[in-house]
Amino acid sequence: MYQKLKDFQFTIVAIIVGLAILIATSVAVCALNKDGIAVTGSAFKIVKSDTAVLRMELRATNPSKSVAYNKIKSQIPTVKEFLTKNGIKENEITVLPASTYNQYKTNPINGYSTNIVENYVYEQILQIKTNDVDKIKELSVSAQELLDNGIDINIYSPEYLYSKLGEIKVELLKKASEDAKERAKGMLSATGNCVGKISSVKMGVFQITPVDSTDVSDSGYSDTTAIEKKVTAVANVTFKIK
Repeated sequence: MYQKLKDFQFTIVAIIVGLAILIATSVAVCALNKDGIAVTGSAFKIVKSDTAVLRMELRATNPSKSVAYNKIKSQIPTVKEFLTKNGIKENEITVLPASTYNQYKTNPINGYSTNIVENYVYEQILQIKTNDVDKIKELSVSAQELLDNGIDINIYSPEYLYSKLGEIKVELLKKASEDAKERAKGMLSATGNCVGKISSVKMGVFQITPVDSTDVSDSGYSDTTAIEKKVTAVANVTFKIK
């Protein structure tokens, strides 16, 4: 009787252990089926800017407001003539609204500013926007000649822009996703698993930098200083494992 009871207990334990293994195996298989691999892929393309913007600031200072204004007004045709002689079209030049402010006299005793106007200052910006980016590069240097003609002018650094980013974003994101898949294949090859379908994909920020730059930003980088730019796309992709 005791032996039968012992055999019965052994059988019960065996059944419980077997069920536990079966359940564990089932859970493991489900976990594997639901498992995935998250990979970051990237792709880049070198592009040349197709739009350039150059700003020139004229400045006139005089105790008389009208004299300062007329000085600025008389210099604009001279600057425009210089620009057109250097290949800039008339419709590529925009005269932006002038700004003005006062310079006040300083009290010679305590060094504090007074409320007495010493000079009126007028500033006028001429903006050149063209598709000839190489010409703007040359112009930003040669425009210093205007200083020799007695014109008080400040030349800002040119801005170089690329207008077809929307067209290449789709192309780069596709290549970045393909790169992510190749990386996933390489990581899974040692385990005997294969890359399955995409379960999720998230587009990263675009980095637009000078060609040789390594600058990046969490919110995206958008360079305007270089004619040739490197546009980099990042895709964060999760693949199923099979």
